[in-house]
Amino acid sequence: MAHRILNTSLLAPAAAFAALVGFAAAPAQAAVWSSSEQWGNYTTSDGYILYNNIWGSGAGAQTIWANSSSDWGVWANHPNTGGIKSYPNAKKVIGKAINSLSSLRSGYNVTVPAAGAYNSSYDIWDKDYKYEVMLWVNYNGAVGPLGSAQGTATLGGHTWNVYKGNNGNNEVFSFLRTSDSTAGTVDILPILKWIKDTKGWWGNVTIGDVQFGYEITSSAGGLDFRTNSFSVTGS
Repeated sequence: MAHRILNTSLLAPAAAFAALVGFAAAPAQAAVWSSSEQWGNYTTSDGYILYNNIWGSGAGAQTIWANSSSDWGVWANHPNTGGIKSYPNAKKVIGKAINSLSSLRSGYNVTVPAAGAYNSSYDIWDKDYKYEVMLWVNYNGAVGPLGSAQGTATLGGHTWNVYKGNNGNNEVFSFLRTSDSTAGTVDILPILKWIKDTKGWWGNVTIGDVQFGYEITSSAGGLDFRTNSFSVTGS
C-alpha cells in the first residue's frame, strides 16, 4: 500500500506507562538496509516488507533500518504537535478470506521510549483497504483512537477497549489493550471472527496486510523504537 490513509488528529490523552525501557540510537548505517526516504521500503528474504511510511502533515526526520523482519527499528524526530506523523512498519501479506483461515497468530517484542506520543500497534487491512483493524499493544503520551467506545472484549489472549469509527476513507476498528505490553503473542483470528460473526461489522472479507509498527505523533529531539522480534503465522 502506498501510505497509511488513517489521518486523525489528536483525540484524547492516554496515560503514560512506566514499564518502558529507553533504547540508545541504533547505527542505521551498520544495518543491512536503512532509509530516510518518505516511502522507503525493503523486502526481506522471508517475504516481509519494511516501510518507512512518513505520511502525516508536519512531520520531521525519520530513518528506518533493518537486519531482518524480526530485527529492525526506527529513529524519529517529529515535533511536539498533534496529529499522526508516521507509521513505520513491517508487514506480511495474507491473502485469505476469514472463513478460509484456520489460524492467524503473531508475536512481538519491542523496546520503546518513555518519552513522546505514539502507539505500538498492529494494523490489519482487508485486501481492498475498506476496513482497518488496529490492535494497540502499548501507547504513550497524548494519543487516542478514532471513533466511539464499544465496550471491552477479551479476545486473542488479551482484554481490549474497543472503538469503532470512520476516517472518511474506510471503517476503523480499534482495540486498545487494557494493560500495556512490550512483548507477547496475539491470536488475531478470533478478533477478526468477533468483528464478523458477533458484531456484524464486516462480512467474509479477504485479509490483505498484517502490519506491525509504531504510529508516531511526536518524538521531539529524536527517539528510538526497536523491534527485537516479530512474526506472523497463518494457514
